[in-house]
Amino acid sequence: MKRTKSLVLDENENKAVQLFSELGMPKNLAKTLLYISQVDECRSADVEQGADLRQPEVSVAMQELRRRGWAKKRDEKKKGKGRPVHLYKLTSDLPAILKSFEKDKMKEVEDIRTDLNQLHTLISSIEK
Repeated sequence: MKRTKSLVLDENENKAVQLFSELGMPKNLAKTLLYISQVDECRSADVEQGADLRQPEVSVAMQELRRRGWAKKRDEKKKGKGRPVHLYKLTSDLPAILKSFEKDKMKEVEDIRTDLNQLHTLISSIEK
């Protein structure tokens, strides 16, 4: 069940952040992703508090989530004057996002494997 109010990341979510980070995802992006995966919709300020990030860090992470197609933004007009509030929501669930991340990482592994094979071939030809 999704949370309905601003909370902090729990132990399991922090472990997931650590693992995403070890796999090459920027830590702020991972924290933002894990936080908004636990709520239906949130403001940047909610992420700042819940994921223990500063506003610029959340802004950059939200841009990246949107660039990857993992999140969307909608504006909600405030009553009276003032700027609208930006609300963020994931476009798919966390398992689907993990699958997308895994696919990207496996492509990187294949690229590395190809480069290593080419390097072996080149080194062999140099040694002869």
